[in-house]
Amino acid sequence: MSRATDRTGQGGGTEGGRAAVVLLSGGLDSATCLALARAAGYRCHALSVDYGQRHRAELEAAGRVAAALGAASHRVIRIDLGAIGGSALTDSSIPVPETPTEGIPVTYVPARNTTLLALSLALTEALDLDEIFIGVNAVDYSGYPDCRPEFIAAFENLANLATRAGAEGRRFRIRAPLLTMTKAEIIGVGTACRLDYSLTVSCYQADAEGRACGVCDSCRIRRAGFEAAGVPDPTRYRPDAPA
Repeated sequence: MSRATDRTGQGGGTEGGRAAVVLLSGGLDSATCLALARAAGYRCHALSVDYGQRHRAELEAAGRVAAALGAASHRVIRIDLGAIGGSALTDSSIPVPETPTEGIPVTYVPARNTTLLALSLALTEALDLDEIFIGVNAVDYSGYPDCRPEFIAAFENLANLATRAGAEGRRFRIRAPLLTMTKAEIIGVGTACRLDYSLTVSCYQADAEGRACGVCDSCRIRRAGFEAAGVPDPTRYRPDAPA
């Protein structure tokens, strides 16, 4: 199931210029990725995926970000990774860690970025485009294996082997502009693009209003990023979140 909002004519970019599909979760990184693509002159078709994540407030955040940054369209596709399980983000019986952990954390969702990129590739081909933006980051990335440069390169190769467009000679590009940045650097470039980070939700267990817990891995990385960047943290925290 999917729903799409078409914002053609509402700041979606220059007609006839470059266009791309941008994966938009509603979090800090993906919002920055969309802001950078827009600043580079791309007409952006945002794609969000409702995969059964417990932090569903991020989907509402994605809609706010897409509208604020003038995405040409915003689609939300619904799949059920909760039926597969294996992650604290899709299985409410697995608690979200509130202290740092070693190795790949339980918030890793099996094959999530592979699935998201596959959906974005399908949309890119259907729209007759050839560029995809994704906000993965290999520095402050919680140890997720599907945020590594090797994964992005491998998926780009797959995209050019497994599609009709690729077989006919068109080349797909996976753009990951945040790949080697620290969180502070990401916040710095987003701020330069005038991105309002108060629109975003990063917390793995945000409440229905999008307020952050302040203790999960994502919250810790986000808060440290704002501190290191010297930018005031606009995150809305739950009343019980630590100061």
